[in-house]
Amino acid sequence: MEQFESLFCKLDRNRDGFISVEELQEEMRRVGVVCGEEKARVSLSYSDRDQDGRLNYEEFLNYIMDQEKKWKIDFQNLDKNNRGVIDQEDIVNVFKELGVVISKQSAKRIIQMMDEDSSMTVDWGEFLQHVIINPAENIRELISSWKHTLVFDVGESRSMPIELTQAETDLSEWRNFILAAGLSDAVSRTVTAPIDRLKTQLQVYGSKAVSLGLQDLRTGGLRSMWQGNAVNVLKGTPQSTLQCFLYTQMRKQTLGERDHLSVEQRFGLGCVSGAVAHAAFYPLEVLKVRLNLQQAGNYSGLLGCAKSIYSNESVTAFYKGFRPSLLCMIPYAGVECAVHQSIMSWARRNPANRSDIKLLFFSFVAFACGQASSYPLAVIRTQHQAQAFTSNCQNSSHIFHGLVGIYEKNGLRGFYSGMGASFVRAVPCALLNYTLISKLEELLSTHL
Repeated sequence: MEQFESLFCKLDRNRDGFISVEELQEEMRRVGVVCGEEKARVSLSYSDRDQDGRLNYEEFLNYIMDQEKKWKIDFQNLDKNNRGVIDQEDIVNVFKELGVVISKQSAKRIIQMMDEDSSMTVDWGEFLQHVIINPAENIRELISSWKHTLVFDVGESRSMPIELTQAETDLSEWRNFILAAGLSDAVSRTVTAPIDRLKTQLQVYGSKAVSLGLQDLRTGGLRSMWQGNAVNVLKGTPQSTLQCFLYTQMRKQTLGERDHLSVEQRFGLGCVSGAVAHAAFYPLEVLKVRLNLQQAGNYSGLLGCAKSIYSNESVTAFYKGFRPSLLCMIPYAGVECAVHQSIMSWARRNPANRSDIKLLFFSFVAFACGQASSYPLAVIRTQHQAQAFTSNCQNSSHIFHGLVGIYEKNGLRGFYSGMGASFVRAVPCALLNYTLISKLEELLSTHL
């Protein structure tokens, strides 16, 4: 009872004898609870018997008693060796039972979310306090919330590798994650497709892109802004999934008995996984660029565009610009991966850095670093892909000559044509992915 009084006093920050939604949200934010605002409102409305929008001590105590009955058996199930506490090994094992492999370092971060006395173990009181601050319907939902505190997917296309992967036999969790990721990725790409098309046109046409876009809008209507979106959606999730799979497999092999990778190792694994995944789906990237650049009224669709390239050019045309694209992908994937995971490792040490807004900002910094380091090569790649389609591109197949041609025509600014649109697109993409993926994964786990 004394422990409950202490928790109530801790949550009652303004010492008015009540716990408000804002005070509960603040504590959830401090410990890194995902979707804390929504959970705080639901928890308070469930326990607020007099409906005054806040909890007094009696209402709070009743809520604790309900949670105690609900979670006692789950705590005992987590405590595999019956020591009365949960340790890192228990966390690793419970994830493994669900078909997910996490590192000891990730398990340590989960323990630290609950550990109040710095013992690196979690007793029943600490666990109960955690499920009060991080409410969940069942152990599966609780574990899902732990999982999402370890990952924040960002960037243009969810290309950031994660630290969680599928284990040996249980495919349900992996299937649900891939389906949820695919659906959220498709939504984010579709919503931001007009910005993506504008970026492609800026890379090829420069300052003329806006006037050409307006001309297409008059000719083909609003629908023309989504040209090429179907193939973009088609390639997005498989490419991200392959990169994620390769990264996590190589990461496990590289880690061995260690708990973390060096910045150089993260960079290397990000480069290799990004390059291999990009190469596997590169023909779809060429098709997307061609469809983005087709004038409204002449839109032939995915199959029509593929047949036209094959008939009028050759099979090798599907790999136009592959060399600069590969060179672009290496620094982009490597720098973004290294910066992202380094920032996240630093941010997790301070609970104040775990709010959604700060995580989004840190992730955007990593994305911006990756973009800035590789964008001139991305411009060359797009212009090579569009060579047979428009006369406005550099005709040289050599990367160096292409860079010189861009500089002579547009100066240094030409190397970064469309990067502003890329940054603008990244923000709604990250927000949509982060918001949708956890909700869809929870929905799929319930109905599949």
